[in-house]
Amino acid sequence: MYLFFFISIVIAFVLFIVFYFNSKQIIKRTLRKIPNTRSIISIRKNELTKITGKALHVQEPLIAPFSKRKCVFYNIVIEEKRRSNNNSSRWVTILDRDEIQPFFIEKNGDQLIVNPTKRPKNYKRYLVKDSTVSSGTFNDPTPEFEALLKRYNIKGTNFFGFNKSLRYSEGIIEVGEEITVAGIANWKELNESIEGYSYSKIATLESRDKQKLIITDLSSHLVNKV
Repeated sequence: MYLFFFISIVIAFVLFIVFYFNSKQIIKRTLRKIPNTRSIISIRKNELTKITGKALHVQEPLIAPFSKRKCVFYNIVIEEKRRSNNNSSRWVTILDRDEIQPFFIEKNGDQLIVNPTKRPKNYKRYLVKDSTVSSGTFNDPTPEFEALLKRYNIKGTNFFGFNKSLRYSEGIIEVGEEITVAGIANWKELNESIEGYSYSKIATLESRDKQKLIITDLSSHLVNKV
């Protein structure tokens, strides 16, 4: 009985650790510690700032690979189910890719610009998975999924011609979607005009030193204190 109790405690502790330190929970806790800015025009230079508002494109929007929706950011993950020598199985990530571009955040008619970069990566993110699809031995991939696998040079069948067990998930920040972004605030002079923006200065959120941009499309009540 004591052994069963001890094992139960260990399992519960491991599950708690996994939950507490997953990327979603870390970003939720981090954002809740940062006061929510009521208006863009009130942000102060060099302060850690959090804004919840509508994502708008600065340039031609990205097109999400599977859902084909216009967006400013997407993350795609493709996993394959593989068996080990002891006949157990696990999901192995074979592709995890971000595509992101500069974008506006609009709040109460005002705008600021966010400029994330992949190299070097200056942001942390959590995107809700909007689209999922899978294939397996008795589950042929859809034409759309097959085209997507081909795009990323991933074979959908094994050596014997059977379908691999694959699954795909896609999270995006769609144009017009409400999101939350945090970073170090700044104000910049505009040397060149930006389409859709008529002022000579613009507020920005930037990464600095160890403070990376934080980007998520989690519901605002999850990342803001109520």
